[in-house]
Amino acid sequence: MSTTHAVEGDGGPPWSSGAESLGEDAGATSLLRFATAGSVDDGKSTLVGRLLHDSKSVLADQLEAVERASLGRGQETPDLALLTDGLRAEREQGITIDVAYRYFATPRRRFILADTPGHVQYTRNMVTGASTAELAVVLVDARNGVVEQTRRHAAVAALLRVPHVVLAVNKMDLVDYAEPVFAAIAEEFTTYAASLGVPEITAIPISALAGDNVVSPSANMDWYGGPTVLEHLETVSVVADPSEDPARFPVQYVIRPQTAEHPDYRGYAGQIASGVLRVGDAVTVLPSGRTSTIEAIDALGQAVDVAWAPQSVTVRLADDIDVSRGDLIVPTATAPGTSQDIEATVCHVADQALTVGQRVLLKHTTRTVKAIVKDIPSRLTLDDLSQHPAPGELVANDIGRVVIRTAEPLALDAYADSRRTGSFLLIDPADGTTLTAGMAGNAFAEAAAEAAPAAGADDEGWDF
Repeated sequence: MSTTHAVEGDGGPPWSSGAESLGEDAGATSLLRFATAGSVDDGKSTLVGRLLHDSKSVLADQLEAVERASLGRGQETPDLALLTDGLRAEREQGITIDVAYRYFATPRRRFILADTPGHVQYTRNMVTGASTAELAVVLVDARNGVVEQTRRHAAVAALLRVPHVVLAVNKMDLVDYAEPVFAAIAEEFTTYAASLGVPEITAIPISALAGDNVVSPSANMDWYGGPTVLEHLETVSVVADPSEDPARFPVQYVIRPQTAEHPDYRGYAGQIASGVLRVGDAVTVLPSGRTSTIEAIDALGQAVDVAWAPQSVTVRLADDIDVSRGDLIVPTATAPGTSQDIEATVCHVADQALTVGQRVLLKHTTRTVKAIVKDIPSRLTLDDLSQHPAPGELVANDIGRVVIRTAEPLALDAYADSRRTGSFLLIDPADGTTLTAGMAGNAFAEAAAEAAPAAGADDEGWDF
């Protein structure tokens, strides 16, 4: 882990050299967001239930309710999948339909997990769950090996730039805990995921039903010497040095009390999306391009000299310039360019189709602007990563390339550089429905041929 000097007087940020001496205490305060994915009946919900149960993160009344429900279905032992499958349709069908979020903690780390559906028609749900994840657990049934949906989930994880992927080869008890079965699946998946650009892949043989290598090491697989699933979740590195990323501060609210105590106070409140802000930094306000200097930073009611992502702070500038909600304050030296033309990879999440010429609202950080879909050059086939040119529209669960023209300039980073400031949403202006999740810049399949932008979209009423 790279380090920086601690700030005098405040003990330094958690990513500074001073935090390394905290040892286990530092690890205990870290948070890991992760998502599970896999084909239908691969055992995702059972794995999550096993994690919660064996890590003692289940309340007694919750376990009693699961035991009663399991007995009512004729099962002699508790069905741990019921700890996450909360919808009636999920319990009746024995499948996961919606994303189920669960929060739990161990002495070493806190967790937010998203148990996502395995059906093809719920690909958009996996995108939702994995969009903020730092790790994805992809389950494979040891009897079936890598299937089409496994490749689809690996591709989505790569597309969303999830930095860590765990391949959990489940149901090893049904293949007699055979090492060659695990080794063949791990090699096939690792080769495929690596070709997509997934930076880190860890393969673990497990039985979620029996508990092998989920929380406790398995006595049935002495040939495996790696970590259990929980051990890997507790120890995988998620601490990053924000100073390595350009600072981005979307303004959420302007604070101007105009009281006798603070007659001239003007602060810009928000959450730092990336990087580090320091008093004295020369900054630029986008999209206006006006420049100033950070005069003060207020955090939790106190003035500080430095703040870093993802802290929520109030920034005060030396110059009285026009700054409002939706503006982006960035260091002048690393200011991104602004543009009204955006090329991006998107996942369409709405039931209604996205079409060329459609008028939408584009929400980027705290800024929302009018926009028009100028072109849909291609749709991505996740099965073999081929591009279907000029599809004309994207329907639910489709992933494709779009060209968008906005009414006002936006300062987007490439999604490959920043998952926070490189992402956006397309919204239906009529009813506020989220239509599409977008990732600015090139996807992993950028080498595929793309059609030229279509001309002649009807811009009437949207004059830009």
